Parts: sequence; structure tokens; C-alpha cells
Amino acid sequence: MSHALVSLRSRLQGERWVAVAMIAPATLVILAITVVPLLRAMWMSLFHIVLIRPGVEPFVGLGNYIAELTSPIFWGAMGRTFVLTVSSAGVSLALGLGLGVLMNQPLRGRWLLRSVIILPWALPGVVNAFMWQWIDHAQYGALNALLTQVHLLDTYQNWLGDPGTALWMIVIADIWKNTPLVALLVLAALQTVPKELADAAEVDGADALQVFRRVTLPLIMPMLLVALVLRTIDSIKLFNTIYVMTGGGPANATQTISLYAYKTAFQVFDFGKGATLGWLIAFVTVGFVIVYLLLIRGSARENRP
Repeated sequence: MSHALVSLRSRLQGERWVAVAMIAPATLVILAITVVPLLRAMWMSLFHIVLIRPGVEPFVGLGNYIAELTSPIFWGAMGRTFVLTVSSAGVSLALGLGLGVLMNQPLRGRWLLRSVIILPWALPGVVNAFMWQWIDHAQYGALNALLTQVHLLDTYQNWLGDPGTALWMIVIADIWKNTPLVALLVLAALQTVPKELADAAEVDGADALQVFRRVTLPLIMPMLLVALVLRTIDSIKLFNTIYVMTGGGPANATQTISLYAYKTAFQVFDFGKGATLGWLIAFVTVGFVIVYLLLIRGSARENRP
């Protein structure tokens, strides 16, 4: 018996080392392309590094962080990022929930419906941005043509050139691009809901809306929160859509924190503050994710049998 235990332990240790050997290459790649640059960026954020002023790079400690956290430009970018994130993630979640429920219905030609709904998500981000830039064009955009033909507008509007509407045009473009992702996640969650639970609720006299609210929605809530995490992260770091459609204008009306970090690092060439902004973006994103993970954990405990 003792010999068998020793043999089993030896075999398990051998399998463990095989697993470590198989995981090690991927771990080293992740360290090389993720952890090392992050640590390098943190180190750079502690120095005053401006490429157009070569020479000594003085150590400033938390000076870059203090300068940004007391800058009105930074807080303006954060405010626009907050508006973009809340609007885009919230509307995407609501629309994605509705589309996911629709795709789960036993409709004829359901495969075609799913293909059409997924299409916007399949487009590259830059292509989506150029498409919406043409749609919102002040002179020959499809949006102006449609609204004037249905008599909702008297004259064409410069949607991307007006500080009051430019950010909302970007929000619409981001919602259109990423709502299908939420719909797919919702559809996947709905596929796991036991049909017997809905049938039992209907036998007890619940209508379709009550079944959805009291049976289906609680069961798919963890997946909805996962979708909210993904959409929040995407919205906070949204760059290519803004860069292509407006470049941060007009009058910085669409300059979010990600675009501000890009301009600081690669247009002003202040790599110290650029690295600082990168870490501040990471802190904000992690804060959102922690809140969502706590919500997911609470939802999982409520639905635990």
C-alpha cells in the first residue's frame, strides 16, 4: 500500500512538472509583452522625460501624477470618458439584452438574423469609424439626408464639427459596433437556462414577462455583468474611433483620456506624463472592474441553490 502511494505521488509530481513545462513558454511571453512594459512605464512615470529636450531626465517622483491630477485638461478628459463609458456601455447592455432574447426565439431564418446582428462587431474598428464619419458628414452624410427627408431637420447639421453633438456621434458609433458582442454573450447565457424552470413558472400562472423577470434574468445576470465589464473596459480605452472621426475635436470636445494620453506621449513627446496617464487609465479601469466583480460575486451567491 505504501509503495502504491509513493508511486502515485511520484506520477503526480511528474505530471506537475510536465504541466509547468508546457505553461512556461506562454508565461514567459506574457511577462515579456505585458508585465515588463508595465513596469517600464511605471518607472518612466517617475521621471521628466521629454524627447524634444534631450539630456538629463530628472527624477520627479510622484510629480507627474500630481501635475495630472491637478490639471483641468485631465479632468475634462476624464469627464468625457465617463460620459462615453456610461452611455455606450449602458445602452449596449440594454440593446444587447433585447437582441440576445430575440436571437434566442424559434424564428424562421434565425441564422440569417444572427448573421446580420453580428455583422457590425465583425467590422474592424477603423472601418467602422470611417463609415460613421461618412454617415455624419456635414454636406453629404446619410444622417442629414435621412433626417431632412423625414422633415426632422430643415438644414444639414455639422454633427462632428459641433462640440454639443460630436461626442454623442462617437457614442452612437461605439454602440453600433459593440452591441452585437453583448447580444452574443446574452444568447450564450440564455442557452444554459433550463427550459423546465420556465415551464414550471408558466404552470404556476406566470406570464412571459414575469417568467423573464423572475426566472431568466436572475440566471443570466452574471453573464450580463461580464458583458458590462468588457464594454466598460472597451469604452474607457476607446481610441481608434475617436482618432478617425474627430481627432479629439472640435475644441477638445471629444478628447477622452486615451486620446489625451496618446497626444501627450506621441505629439508633445512627454513620455513621462504619457506613462503617468497610462497608469492612471489602468487604475480607473481596475476600479470599475473591482466593482463589477463584487457585483458578479453577489449575484452568484443569490442564485446559488
